[in-house]
Amino acid sequence: MNPVIEQLRSHRSIRKFTDRQIPRDLFEAFIRAGQAAATSSHVQAYSIIHVVTPENRAILAELAGGQPYIADSSDFLVFCADMKRSTDAAERAGADVVRGMTEHLLVASVDTALMAQNIAVAAESEGVGLCYIGGIRNNPAEVSKLLRLPDHVYPVFGMCLGYPDQQPEVKPRLPLESILKTDYYQDTDDAAQVDAFDSEMRRYYQQRTGSNKDTTWSEQLKPLFTTKVRPHMRTFLQDRGFEMK
Repeated sequence: MNPVIEQLRSHRSIRKFTDRQIPRDLFEAFIRAGQAAATSSHVQAYSIIHVVTPENRAILAELAGGQPYIADSSDFLVFCADMKRSTDAAERAGADVVRGMTEHLLVASVDTALMAQNIAVAAESEGVGLCYIGGIRNNPAEVSKLLRLPDHVYPVFGMCLGYPDQQPEVKPRLPLESILKTDYYQDTDDAAQVDAFDSEMRRYYQQRTGSNKDTTWSEQLKPLFTTKVRPHMRTFLQDRGFEMK
C-alpha cells in the first residue's frame, strides 16, 4: 500500500499539542494545498479566519462548548462557507444575481469541506495533528459577530492544528460492505453489519489507552436522533442570507 493511502487510513483527532509552533511558510503551504481542492464551477466558495488573538481563541473555545485545545493549538482556523465574494463578483460583472438559493448553501458548504480536508491531509503529511471543531455551530451568531462575518458567509467548523503531544489509537470505521453499494442502494445486511461493528467499537473503547467507555457506535448515535440538534441553524442561516429558496 502506498504511503498516501497509509497516511489517510492512520488519521486520528489530536486534542493535545506541544508548544512547538508551525512555521509560517509551512502553514501557508497547507492553505495553498487546500486551495487546490476540487471546487464547484471554480467558485471557491470559502474563506478561512486564522484566529491569532489569544482572547478571541479563548472566547471561541467557550462558544464551542469548552474545548481548551482551541486555545492550546499552534494555529486555529474557522472555515467559512462564503457566497459573498463570488456573487459580488458576478454582480460587478453585470449579472442580475439571485441570492439565497439552497444550492448556493450546498455548494459553499461542500467547497469548504473539500478545501479543509485537503489542508488536513497536507498537515498530517508533515507530522502536524489536527482536530475538527463542529462546536463552532453551537453559537454561530456569536461566532459570526466575533469574527465580523458579513451576510452570505457562515462558520461551518473550526480546525486546531499543531504538533501532537499524544498518540491516540486509530478509531475503527464501518465495514466497507456497509457503505459501498453496487448499482443500487441495498441495506438487507445493514443490521448484521452494524451489530458486528458495535462489537468492534466496544472492544476498541475497552482496549483504548486511558479509556473508561463501555459503549457502542449505535449507543453513541442516540443523542443525535433523540434531540433537536442545533435547531437554531435554520433561522441563523436564513438571517445570514442563505434563505434556502
